[in-house]
Amino acid sequence: MSMCRTLLYIRKARCPMDIYSVANQMKMERKTIFDLPLRVTFYARVSTTKEEQENSIENQIMFFTDLIRKNPNWTYVEGYIDRVRGEAAENRANFMHMIEDGKSGVFDLILTKEVSRFARNTIDSLTYTRELLRAGVGVFFQNDNICTIDTDSELRLTIMSSIAADEVRKLSERVRWGHKRAIESGNVMGNNRIFGYDKHDCRLTVNEQEAAMVRLIFELYASGDYSTRKIERVLWEKGYRGRNGTRIHHNTISGILQNPKYKGWYCGNKVKVIDHRTKEQRFLPESEWVMYKDETGEVVPAIVSEDIWE
Repeated sequence: MSMCRTLLYIRKARCPMDIYSVANQMKMERKTIFDLPLRVTFYARVSTTKEEQENSIENQIMFFTDLIRKNPNWTYVEGYIDRVRGEAAENRANFMHMIEDGKSGVFDLILTKEVSRFARNTIDSLTYTRELLRAGVGVFFQNDNICTIDTDSELRLTIMSSIAADEVRKLSERVRWGHKRAIESGNVMGNNRIFGYDKHDCRLTVNEQEAAMVRLIFELYASGDYSTRKIERVLWEKGYRGRNGTRIHHNTISGILQNPKYKGWYCGNKVKVIDHRTKEQRFLPESEWVMYKDETGEVVPAIVSEDIWE
């Protein structure tokens, strides 16, 4: 067994911290968590991977690492970092890993920047902090000055979690309002390479040569006699090719059939870049798409009728 695994085994074998004794000690002896001998880790998260956010998470890592290592009462435990959207805890692999490690007795205290970094809704905040407390693990929210070891922390945590959840709602509304203003102003956001269209000055114009292929795809699929794989073969046999000269894959055909732009609807917020370095993208669920019908047909002209699209 390696030294790292041996140390991890010893940590996991350690009895959980007695939260109530520690809370009483802090109250009676006027001590803070900084005065207690604890094994301390941290949790850091950013919801986007823009450059300023990357800098932000690196700053968080450096800050918490230095804070833990410089305290002679604390033992440093490697931190947990997520670079994903954080509304639901199950979407954050390292967060869930941290919760399981906490239950296993790997550390006594988690440091994090603020309630909104830890959880974006009240239920998650209370559920996971309670689970950790039962396992003898506290959480300290630095900016909010809340430590779950304190007996009055849950009320304050509930209030701050509610505020964080409301901020998510407001942000979503601002994003949707921004997309609505973009289409009202005649601007199409998003992908510049859409079969059937050319994009100039944030507006789409119909590329008739490609539009003929798009109409064929819809007509074949709407007949009920052709799957996307069969349509892939038909397009190949008829000489249709991708823009790089390759076969048009049935997954691409499926994406065309589901794109509301072809019936004259603006559709945005379908894809989110999750790593700016690799350009890795994640497709968002349809409930998060932003859709508006282009009544004029000047910004997103329809290639097929709404009837055949439906």
